[in-house]
Amino acid sequence: MAAQPPGPEVAHELYLHIRVIISIVLGIAITRILAGLAKFVQHPGKLKVYPVHLLWALIVLIASIHFWWWEFGLAAIVHWRFELFLFVLFYAFQFALMANILFPDDLEEYEGYKDYFLSRRGWFFGLLIVSMLTDWFDTAIKGHAYLASFGAEYPLRIAGTVALALVAMRTRNARFQLAFAILYLAYYISWIVRVYDPGRLGG
Repeated sequence: MAAQPPGPEVAHELYLHIRVIISIVLGIAITRILAGLAKFVQHPGKLKVYPVHLLWALIVLIASIHFWWWEFGLAAIVHWRFELFLFVLFYAFQFALMANILFPDDLEEYEGYKDYFLSRRGWFFGLLIVSMLTDWFDTAIKGHAYLASFGAEYPLRIAGTVALALVAMRTRNARFQLAFAILYLAYYISWIVRVYDPGRLGG
């Protein structure tokens, strides 16, 4: 006898169960960023701000909150599969990893955040690329109509970010690193404002 799909009440309980672990992971990312930023206030003479590092910290913070908002849309999923749970959890893990890379436990081996960030830029921008590809895959598996609803700008945004991140992985050029961070932050905020509205919870 074939197993019956869970009813609405069971599906809702399962969603709440899944939301807890995802929220914990995102909470770790947000807490890490906020704790790292607070150190600049706690130790102003000891820690020097590196604008590029600070901008990416703000971007990861906004992205983590943005993903948490998108998480409300998961309530619409009636039939959860373990593979889908792992995929969403994998997506959330990326924010926690980027947050921990941005703010290490200590900087004893480095001259400061500038030296640290540039030495670990390959890992950070590599994760950024993975997050972009994960976002595209997440959008694509929701159907062609959903993917098309974002227009040509969405794939161009993904491709453009990946291309620039690949360059950022290879160069220490100060002007490029700063310009990339500023432009990405400005565009990302613009994207959120233009794409999302109170009646749309998709990611």
